[in-house]
Amino acid sequence: MTSTIKKDVYMTRPKIIAMIPARMGSTRLAQKNLALLNGKPLIYYAIAAARESGVFDRVVVNSENPAFGEIAARYGAEFYQRPEKLGGSTIKSDDVVYDFMLNNPGDMTAWVNSTSPLQTSEEVKNVVTFFCKEKLDSLITVREEQVHCLHGGKPLNFSEEGLFAQTQDLVPVQRFVYSIMMWRNETFMNDYEKQGYAFFCGKTGYYPVSKESALIVKTEDDLRLVEYIMAGQAMNRDYIVRHEEFGNSL
Repeated sequence: MTSTIKKDVYMTRPKIIAMIPARMGSTRLAQKNLALLNGKPLIYYAIAAARESGVFDRVVVNSENPAFGEIAARYGAEFYQRPEKLGGSTIKSDDVVYDFMLNNPGDMTAWVNSTSPLQTSEEVKNVVTFFCKEKLDSLITVREEQVHCLHGGKPLNFSEEGLFAQTQDLVPVQRFVYSIMMWRNETFMNDYEKQGYAFFCGKTGYYPVSKESALIVKTEDDLRLVEYIMAGQAMNRDYIVRHEEFGNSL
């Protein structure tokens, strides 16, 4: 099937859809998307951030398991049940995105990951705004880290010669976070139909997200860490850095 999207999305307001993928199976954390975090299932936080961002025409949970239809409805999202064959752990993300675009027509699709429950609605809005402003065709969120890094055992962003570089002087490395991935439907679908893959299609951009958004839940330890952070945030909303006093007492 050939995509037939023709209109210039820069001349008219584009239709932007948030897609929240959710598989029932998970190898590292069983039923990850339903794991409770501060009393709510993990997937709730992605739904809430997407809805509250105010930038999407639709917020849709995408799963092969109909049980997520009830979860989606409970928290104000729509539900798309993709084919069961697209629900396995070995299925490629390109296939899932293409199937969704075919069955949920729009101009842009944002993959909003449930694995980043600390990502705020404001940051979601900023990512989508950046995508539109820069006229991108594909985007992946990243976390910029100023730290000495190796690749294949060799320095990546520093030199072993001379004085040891201070971290603040290093060129930041950018690691993928995947809290949001986004595509222009026409570009993605055309590339996929031609070559069978399209994640990095057309003009690609990268958006640096916060340290909180970069905390990805994959394991039970990750879930526990995020819950600790949420509890700390609730107790210290007006947190102020304080310092040990000295000098006058010496």
